Amino acid sequence: MDIGLFAPLASPACDGAFLRELGQTAEELGFESLWVAEHVVLFDEYASRYPYSPDGRMPGGGNGLLEPFTSLAFLAAATRRIRLGTGVCLVPQRNPVYTAKEAANVDWLSDGRLELGVGVGWLAEEFAAAGVPFARRGARCRSYLEVMKRLWCDDVSEYSDAFYTLPACRQYPKPVQRPHPPIHFGGESDAAMRRVAALGQGWLPFDLGPDELARCTLRLKDLLARRGRNLSDIRISVSPYLRPLQADWLPRYRDAGADRVIASVFVFERAGIRPALEQLAERILEPARRI
Repeated sequence: MDIGLFAPLASPACDGAFLRELGQTAEELGFESLWVAEHVVLFDEYASRYPYSPDGRMPGGGNGLLEPFTSLAFLAAATRRIRLGTGVCLVPQRNPVYTAKEAANVDWLSDGRLELGVGVGWLAEEFAAAGVPFARRGARCRSYLEVMKRLWCDDVSEYSDAFYTLPACRQYPKPVQRPHPPIHFGGESDAAMRRVAALGQGWLPFDLGPDELARCTLRLKDLLARRGRNLSDIRISVSPYLRPLQADWLPRYRDAGADRVIASVFVFERAGIRPALEQLAERILEPARRI
């Protein structure tokens, strides 16, 4: 079983030296992947509910996050092997042409190490700040991904639907991974899993324990079967997120269908990176290698 790391890159603590230390230490210790989050703006007051806390408030959001693709490009230069993921990229509030370019660029510069985690977002106020409607964001996400695929896969790219019109054009570089980097849809709702079944190469659920993952995997298996697919067609990468990850969860996650477990690393000073990752490697990474 692969063990990845989810690291929210909070500013101003996470500077270049921090990122370099994080990526190189994670790679040295044998972690398989490193995932970073996205929020372009945050708010002191908001009516939207954060889905992963009982009070509906996002923890630790006061200083904001580094932008994911530039951060992954920096990490690509500092590392050689570790996979680099967005957990998650908020595709429907972004321009799809720029997002396709940024994702392809990271994949190109990293020699094919990008894992594209995609989400539809929960913070309506952030969509408003980006000038994008919050309504129908799931359908908009599918549309924008189709634009991105055309830019990644076709020499001359062209697409049109109710959300976006892409005139015939050329975009390079193409991703190293063909036909494109794997797309992992985040989310645990029926709508999210329908996106996985229809379009995904992976599923990226957050805040699920092993028993919850097992129940959700059964639902996903049924949705995949309706489209002539099965669980072997996708990669399940589960993150316990704010829940303490225990070594005895690993075989239970595996039995529930997980291919990768992504442990959270909440470290916000450079000196704390190596002790935290060494402890996690001893407690989680070594037991995972024996499964």
